[in-house]
Amino acid sequence: MGGERGEAWLAERLRALTGGGFPVAGAVVGPGGTAVASVGAGPEADYEIGSVSKGVTGLLYADALERGEVTAGTALGELLPLGDAPTAGVTLGALATHRSGLPRLPAAARPWRRTFALWRHGANPYGEDVAELLDQTRTVRLGAPRPRYSNLGFELLGHALAAAAGTSYEELVAGRITTPLELGRFYLPAGPAGLRPGALTGTTRRGRPREPWTGEALGPAGGIRADIGAMARLTAALLDGTAPGTAALDPVVPFTAGTRIGAAWITLRVRDLTVTLHNGGTGGFRSWLGLDRSAGTGVVVLAAAGVSVDRAGFALLTDRPAR
Repeated sequence: MGGERGEAWLAERLRALTGGGFPVAGAVVGPGGTAVASVGAGPEADYEIGSVSKGVTGLLYADALERGEVTAGTALGELLPLGDAPTAGVTLGALATHRSGLPRLPAAARPWRRTFALWRHGANPYGEDVAELLDQTRTVRLGAPRPRYSNLGFELLGHALAAAAGTSYEELVAGRITTPLELGRFYLPAGPAGLRPGALTGTTRRGRPREPWTGEALGPAGGIRADIGAMARLTAALLDGTAPGTAALDPVVPFTAGTRIGAAWITLRVRDLTVTLHNGGTGGFRSWLGLDRSAGTGVVVLAAAGVSVDRAGFALLTDRPAR
């Protein structure tokens, strides 16, 4: 469905599904080609992909397993300087499937104060470097190892994988994802100064601007920015198996009701389809990447506003035009 016809259809569907009023971009990838459309911004505008970054960290984890750099049983304390903190004994396999017992955020990060600053002033609730993240992690108390979504867990997983490879998480993404897959604009700004020309400013549903969510610590859980072309190429690589660590897509344990999880990636049934996906949300952006692996098709939707695009993503994946 590539070409101008497919792109016009996609642009029309994006407007109809999201209501417009803010920049939104989408891509539909399949055996018949790739259609990419951008509404309200140029095609090279980049968005915060939020927790879809966790999916990237899941790929890097599965790739590190294949390389023999780590095992599912490798403990955080073997890779990061956590001393005798309880978190030192948490395994990478538990982190990758959100079964580590870690909270969503450490109490030392004062999440309620940050939430208020985000709501009242649009402030970035993140921004720590890795050293500050580790300081916060040393005070964390572990809960039961049950399914529990954790931003902290994926921050630690990503930085542990980088340590195992002898590099930083930013360089790990560049060396194993961005460069080999030729993604181009797919990067991790450590601060506002690291934003590239064309980086969009996210807004609330009512159009209030939000600070960019940047920070070295945040990267593996939600710090990647990308344009729609890069996300389309990543989706194609996930479908054809050329992306590193695609075993991350395979579900291994139950997660929430009706879903299973691989390394970050969630699998569920929608109508008669099995969909593998991850979505994301930051202060001013929303994202969705979903795959129908049996049909070799995938969809990405990115929005520069705090408006969910999950419905749009599912609709595009299940209601494509005839090729």
